[in-house]
This record gives sequence, structure tokens and C-alpha cells, in this order.
Amino acid sequence: MSLPNLKISQLRALVAVAQHQNFSQAALDLNVSQSGISHAIASLEEELGVQLLHRGRHGAKLTAVGEQIVKHAETIFSSISDIVSTAQHAKGLDGGSVCIATFRSLATNIIPEILVQFRAQFPNIKVSIAEYEEATELEQALHQGSADISLSDLLNPQDFDCFELLRDEYIVLLPPNTVIPEKVEKLTWKELASFPLILPNSQSCSKHINPYIQDKEIPLEVAYRIRGDSTIISLVKQGLGAAILPRLAAEPIPDSICAYHLPIPLERVIHVAMRKHAMHTPATYAFLETLRDFKH
Repeated sequence: MSLPNLKISQLRALVAVAQHQNFSQAALDLNVSQSGISHAIASLEEELGVQLLHRGRHGAKLTAVGEQIVKHAETIFSSISDIVSTAQHAKGLDGGSVCIATFRSLATNIIPEILVQFRAQFPNIKVSIAEYEEATELEQALHQGSADISLSDLLNPQDFDCFELLRDEYIVLLPPNTVIPEKVEKLTWKELASFPLILPNSQSCSKHINPYIQDKEIPLEVAYRIRGDSTIISLVKQGLGAAILPRLAAEPIPDSICAYHLPIPLERVIHVAMRKHAMHTPATYAFLETLRDFKH
């Protein structure tokens, strides 16, 4: 069975006439002459061997078969649009750039693994990493457009388009030579209260830890609130107290320090976030797909 020699211009003319029920309006819509529209429809009817329109003084209406063919034509145009989008997407992925805003702990322990996967598929896209200390700085970078994507524990996730990437457990780091019964993985409140606490004072950690340690039956003493993760670990190594930190922020944990679970589990949720209603580049969407497939 040989296929008819149909032309896209003929189908466009038919759809335009069907929408306007008028040859002159269809001609204006497609920026062609009315005679051009008439010729396109007539040649299409001749090619198919069926009548597509009822013509009259009050305009043009589709026949029953014409209605069916218009539906097929609209499907064809949708597929053509998909073809163009695919080509444009491919052109955008042959280069371009994407900027990721995140915390140091994620930049150190998570992003390198993600970049290996991403570069294997998109070697020509440039990825830059911007490290921030506070969640508000990350959110501001997104709002201002200086970052395309953030990986962080958001203070206001409802302000962004986001999805969960992973969950990071808070752990307790105990000073060297601390005596804890063997095979114990989780501390009791009494054991935790026996140490001066060294806590991070970042916004994202404080929003989790402060409510967690308040109003406990056994009072917990906070000796230090420190910004830098490495400084916190150094204080623990010197025997100045026990620290509560997200596991990713604590890693790599020195051999002399023991890590334990908290009496009641506590974790932070790391989100992938973008600006809402923004026009993102193909490179940004490609990185998003890599993040969606990531398993930690």
C-alpha cells in the first residue's frame, strides 16, 4: 500500500479552517492568501479521495471524516513539536553550564559522586559549585539566580520547586578514651548528659538540635556553639566535650573519636531545589535528572 503524498502545509490549512470555520480567517492566521488555503484543501481532498469540508455562504464546516482527520493532524503537529524540542534539548546539552549551591559537607561527600555520573553522560556541560555556610545564603542565591540548583537543608522548602535527595542522620561524637559499654551503638540521655555539648551554630543545624535538646528530663549542658565543623571535631579530639553533628558534616571521622546514635533518632532532609516558574536551561534539567537517579 503506497502512502499518499501529504504535505504539512495542507494539514495546517485544514486545521486552521476547522478552527475558524472560515477560509479568509484561516488565511490570515497562517499568513497566506485565501486562494492558497483553498488550493491546499482541494489538493488534500483530491489526494485522500474524500470530502473534508462542507462549503457554504456562511463558512466551512468539517464533514464527519474531516473531523477524524483533523484529530490525526493535531496529533502529528504535537509529534512535530516534540521532535523540535528534542533537537533543541540535544543542542543545549552539547555545552552550557549549571551552578550548584550547597553546604561544604555535601560538596565534599556527595557531589563528587554525582559529578562522576553526570560527566559520564554530559562531558561538555560545565558544572560550578558554590559553597555557603547558611541556608538563608543558599536560598538567596536561588532567588537571585546566581545558582541554578541547591542541595541543602532548606529553611523554607515551600518557596521552591524541590524534591528529597537524601536524609542525613545526626550523630554524637565522643572524645578519645571515653569508656562506653561494648557493642553499644546508641547513647542514653544519662550518658549524653555526662558530657559538655559542642554544637554547630548554623541556622539549619540549630533548627533541628535546639528543640531536640530542650525540655529533657535530664538537663543537657551546652558548653560551645561553633560554626566550623572541623573546629568542632578538633574540640572533641581535645576532650572538651561531645558533639552533635550531621554525619556528612562529621566525615571523615578521626579514628580516635567514637560515633554513636542519639537516644532518639534525629535527621536533616537534604532537598534539591530550584526557583519556581523559572526558565531553566537544558543543562540544568540534565543535572536534575542525574540527581533524581542518585542513590546514596
